[in-house]
Amino acid sequence: MSRPLIAILRGITPEEVEDVAAALVDAGIDRIEVPLNSPQSLRSISILANAFGSSALIGAGTVLAETEVDAVADCGGRLVVSPDTNIAVIARTKARGMQSWPGVFTPTEAFTALRAGADGLKLFPGVLAGPAGLKAMRAVLPAGTPVFAVGGAGADNLDAWIAAGADGFGIGTALYQPGLSAAQVASRARNIIAAYDGARGRQAG
Repeated sequence: MSRPLIAILRGITPEEVEDVAAALVDAGIDRIEVPLNSPQSLRSISILANAFGSSALIGAGTVLAETEVDAVADCGGRLVVSPDTNIAVIARTKARGMQSWPGVFTPTEAFTALRAGADGLKLFPGVLAGPAGLKAMRAVLPAGTPVFAVGGAGADNLDAWIAAGADGFGIGTALYQPGLSAAQVASRARNIIAAYDGARGRQAG
């Protein structure tokens, strides 16, 4: 079962990326983002697209310019995640047939992103907005707008985020940090998935 969780592999290297991604996919996380400020990030994205492109959604994070969008597309990426709301980046992402998830923090940014064609919104930094901030924003967002909380969401607070209206999560250091083995990442992934499934079950109940 696919879950709305994006693994953020900030700092990963091309030499380790395939093993780490395989561990994530095996555990049940099939959306993977390599931030462009990681070492040789485009090479890593290309490796992932070739290895997992048919079974996982592979893309880039920290995408700040149209030229970067093109570079990700040319590597086989299908997902573009940004820390900000950049209309030109969103437009270029959609023109290249990829999913666009810009970062938003205010209703103004959220509506700007949606009008520009974003597929979903990345509430960032989630630690500053908190579940209360998301709940307030949900009151004015169009029904059905996908919102992922990123930065500040982890196994210990997923219940609060889901109750506030989070559809999914981008998980970074709680899943991967430079130096962790694929086995360690797999263990963290299973813990996150168990926490997510438990939180969803409690909210549904």
